[in-house]
Amino acid sequence: MALPSEGPLQGLSAVVTGAGRGLGRAEALELARLGAAVVVNDYGRPGRDGSGEASAGPAEQVAAEIRAQGGRAVAHTGDVADFQQAEELVRLAIGEFGKLDILVNNAGILRDRMVFSMTEDEWDSVIRVHLKGHFNTTHFAARHWRERSKAAGGEHVYGRIVNTSSEAFLAGSAGQPNYAAAKGGIVGLTTSTALALAKYGVTANAICPRARTRMTEDVFAGFERPAEGLDPLAPEHVAPLVGYLASPAAAGINGQLLVVHGGMVAIVERPRVQVKFDSKQETFSYDELDALLTPHYADRPPGETFAAAEVLGLGRG
Repeated sequence: MALPSEGPLQGLSAVVTGAGRGLGRAEALELARLGAAVVVNDYGRPGRDGSGEASAGPAEQVAAEIRAQGGRAVAHTGDVADFQQAEELVRLAIGEFGKLDILVNNAGILRDRMVFSMTEDEWDSVIRVHLKGHFNTTHFAARHWRERSKAAGGEHVYGRIVNTSSEAFLAGSAGQPNYAAAKGGIVGLTTSTALALAKYGVTANAICPRARTRMTEDVFAGFERPAEGLDPLAPEHVAPLVGYLASPAAAGINGQLLVVHGGMVAIVERPRVQVKFDSKQETFSYDELDALLTPHYADRPPGETFAAAEVLGLGRG
């Protein structure tokens, strides 16, 4: 099937990390379908824990698929968690397409373990790929947009960042302290970036996707694919939101967190104060806090997480 000759992203260029498989692949194909030229990044290691030999195969295959449909795409097989290789990725987009307009950060790995069993390397490796990987590409993309804005006399430039967080950050995930922490950090990075780059015309938003990929194959093992029709957990349910957030239509959306899966999009509110207690003295005493807080939590189940997860009914994702 040939790509349409026009689309909302026509004339724009994009980088999608972790785009050799799963969500990243679906997102890269969607951006191309909407008209963007795409740099398909994937380190190509076969293990979802980041193990195995790096391979150009996954990234090259997706780039070739886009080109075969009449789109523009090149592959990049570097490690986005490496600062220099992340810079090379952004420079590749600029060199191939003249500029970078869209950055979709999706690359990640899993090394699940309970917090009392997790090794230092299991913690560091997941934080490195997810959180540092998001920072690295964001840093170099932001520099590019800032320089373009300065060269244009301070005018706005076109820039879109779509980061990938997770419901594991919102609702907790007992066996994923490294992953949940990284995904929470990505939300903080996103909101900070959104504030810093707004004056240049750049937006930054984050999504919490729920999709059946090699990263989540065990999570959704009990949810079988339907015999007919599109799988409710297919990555193709997530990709349209990424395409929209990358488009001119989403210029007014900045610093937001959206949950997306199976034909559903939910906008997550920033945390709100549930109840407030004031000391009747100069400062709180132990006894006063005991009298106020203990009854408040007496009827709540142990380990219950904060309201955002309860309201949305979110699970691990």
